[in-house]
Order: sequence, then C-alpha cells, then structure tokens
Amino acid sequence: MVYNIYKHWQRRLVVLKNILFVASESTPFIKTGGLADVVGSLPKCFDKKKYDVRVMIPKYACIPDEWKNKMVYKTHFYIDLAWRKQYVGIMELQHNGITFYFIDNEFYFAGPKPYGYIHEDIEKFAFFCKAALSSLPSLDFHPDVIHCHDWQTGLIPVYLHDMFQENPFYTNIKTIMTIHNLKFQGVWDLQKVKDITGIKPSFFTSDKLEAYGDANYLKGGIVYADLVTTVSDSYAEEIKMPFYGEKLDGLMRARENSLVGIVNGLDYDEYNPETDPLIYKNYSVKTFRREKIKNKRALQRELGLEENDKKFMIGIVSRLTDQKGLDLVNDVIPGIMDEHTQVVVLGTGDSQYENTFRYYENKYKGNFCAYIAYNENVAHNIYAGCDALLVPSRFEPCGLTQLIAMRYGAVPIVRETGGLKDTVQPYNMFENTGNGFTFDRYESGLLYDAINRAKTLYFENRKCWDDMVIRDMNKDVSWEKSAKQYKDMYVGLTPRY
Repeated sequence: MVYNIYKHWQRRLVVLKNILFVASESTPFIKTGGLADVVGSLPKCFDKKKYDVRVMIPKYACIPDEWKNKMVYKTHFYIDLAWRKQYVGIMELQHNGITFYFIDNEFYFAGPKPYGYIHEDIEKFAFFCKAALSSLPSLDFHPDVIHCHDWQTGLIPVYLHDMFQENPFYTNIKTIMTIHNLKFQGVWDLQKVKDITGIKPSFFTSDKLEAYGDANYLKGGIVYADLVTTVSDSYAEEIKMPFYGEKLDGLMRARENSLVGIVNGLDYDEYNPETDPLIYKNYSVKTFRREKIKNKRALQRELGLEENDKKFMIGIVSRLTDQKGLDLVNDVIPGIMDEHTQVVVLGTGDSQYENTFRYYENKYKGNFCAYIAYNENVAHNIYAGCDALLVPSRFEPCGLTQLIAMRYGAVPIVRETGGLKDTVQPYNMFENTGNGFTFDRYESGLLYDAINRAKTLYFENRKCWDDMVIRDMNKDVSWEKSAKQYKDMYVGLTPRY
C-alpha cells in the first residue's frame, strides 16, 4: 500500500508541461528575420518526456506549397471581430517531432508577404490572437504556458484578462511575453483598435494598452503577461534606459522584477559547416585551415570578385536599416578599401543604403559586392567564405549573424551593445584571448579602428588569428543553456502537480 502511494505521487511529479509558442513566423515555413529562427528551433530543445511544446502561426498564402500540401485539416469555427463574423480554420503539421498549428483565414493571410502594412497588420494580428485563444478547446491541448513572441501576439495576455477570463478552460493558463525587438510595438489609433479588438474600454488607459495617445499591442502584452523576457541579458538592462527603451523604458523599469534576459541560440542542425549542404566545401575546426579557403575562392568566383586567397574578406549579412549601423559602414568604406581588402554585402532595406552599396560596388569593382536581395544560399556561403563578419549595430537585442559567423569561423567585428556584447569578447593581444573585435561608442572612427585591428592581426599574426577562429568555432552557441533557462521559467510559473 505504501509502495503504491509512493508510485502515485512519483507519477504526479513528472506531469508533462504543455507549452504553446504563438508567433507571426517560424522556420522552415515563413521567415522575415531572426524571430522565425528562434520559434522554429527552440521547441526542439525540450525533453519530450517532460514538455509538450507546440507552435502556432498564421497560414499565410505565401508559405511554400511544399509545406501547405503537408498540412492536415484539424477543425474550423467562427469568431466575432471588428463587426464581422470571421472564419477560423486550423491546420496541423508535424515537423522535427513538433506539432505546428496554422490559423487559416484567406481574408487576413492572403498576399505575397506575411506583413508590412501596419494599418492592415493591426487588424490581422488582433484576429490572430483571438483566433489562437479560441482554438484551444477544440485542439485537445490545454497549455500551461502560452509563450508569446513580439507585438503581433501582444493581445493574447490582454484577451486572457478580458473576454476569456470567464471561461474555466483558460483560468490557469500563464503567459510569457518575449520582446525580440522593442522598436516594433504595433501602434495604431486608439479608437480604431477599440473597435477592431472588442476589448473593453477600461483596458485602454495609460497604465494598460494606451501609450502617448495611441493603442500599443506590445505594451498590452508586457503589462498583462506573467513574465517578460528579452533575447539577451544586456538588452534587458538597456531597455530600461530612455535611449534604448523606445518610450517604454518606464514600463520596463516597473516590470524589472519580472523581466529576464535570455540570449538566443543557434539550430546546430541548420548551421553546421561540417554538414551544411549549401556551402561549397564542408569543414570543421580541425580542417578549416585548408578547407575554408576553398569557400572564399568559390564565393569570389560566384560574386565576380578578384580571385585572390590573400584578400581579407569582410561580410555583412543584414537588413539594410538604420538600426544596423550602416551609416558608420558608409563612413569607413573609403578608408578600408585597399588592395588587401574585399567587402561583401547581402541584404535589402532602405533605398539609401541599397543605393550607397551599389555605388561602392561600381567604384571598387572586383573588391566590393552589393548583393541587394536576401538569399539563404548566398548567406551561408558568406559565413563560410569570409574571414570576418561586420555587425556594427546602433542597438541589437541579440543578433544571430555573429553567432552564425562564429560557428563558421568568420571572426565577428561588432559594437558592444545588447546580445553582441553578451556573445563577443574583445580580443586581447597581450593574452591572446577573446573571440572578436569590438568597439563601444557609436562612432565611425571606433569602427574603423576595430576593422584595422582585425586586419593587422590577420596579416601579421596568422597563428593568433587562427587561434581566435578555433575559439569561435568551439564556442557553444547552441540553445542548450538558454533552453534550460526557459524550462526553469515554465516550471516556476506553473503548479507542481
């Protein structure tokens, strides 16, 4: 009898935690930035005997057919939103052992790209948040925690405290709000958001959804979520200050006891130079000295650059926006472009930067490439072929490019901000330590100095350079440590039994 009681309580101690990730995008289905990488890779890192982690995203029309054809119809129903009765279809797909749910509605999710027009996105993601919550009773899945990602899911904690609170099904559901980039908040006209969402007027006050006369989705999520996380320790501290806080620094200070910084990791299955099918020549930390150079040659050949092993090749893989420090890059290009240096830029964004880099490509033919597009294949080959990767961001919540660069043995040159500061330790020439080159203040002269320090080491002390490459390639930038922090949060938020 005593034994049976013990076994009964032992079983209760290992009850599965049900976690639902809700986000606007996820690899491999739809991606516009690093958010998709996080949502697509982090759920794989949890022990399936202890955690049932599932993901919910919109079923965009622009998701490739190869994925849409694999989706299985689950159910459908209707919800009221913005004076309309809207169809909600639920599709399901198993990928890498994870259950993905897709919210289907052609009215909201048609079009050639997932989002981009804020006046449309405001209603689109109000629908998505309400539909996501409404779908749960029909999915035979009761989440202990809903993990919300960025402003597009900010209304989920709000809805839970408003129109869903009367339903016992939702009583014990906890929420985590993860801020991937505080700059993007989902801000729109207050009265229009009231009309669209159907949320009670009492929620639209300055201590809740209202901010500077408008409604703010992300603010609502931050206010009502049980915990708030950001994607690096340094960024969690930075956003409490006016310069980085995007007018929400006061709120972040108010919630500092519930604010946690957890640095992003990489999917080692996708980013692995030993097995990566997209790069010209695979290599490892043991073989990079003879094999990585073959990727440089292939990259030079493919991009029309001078084929020269001795060139110091700098890569930039980035959205071309003010955030990314590209005004500093523009300032230093004339100074760093000598007979020993090549620069490759991959990305799209603001026309001023696109045109500036096209100008440099024309001016420095054979040594500067402006690849104004986003191409995953080219990105992987830049990481594999370049000697260094430049990330001089004005601010950077976490950043994945510097992590990928380290994984592929491209030494990062970064500004000391957010996740860049947390993941790149500056090179110390006296002790031969560190894994990259850094600068602190946002000044082009300091960026110029950091690049020149990198070039000097590369050309004058290749052994120390190779030592740094080895440290980078051996550095653990996987999800393992970060996933444990998330596990601790999930367990801490939910009852033991």
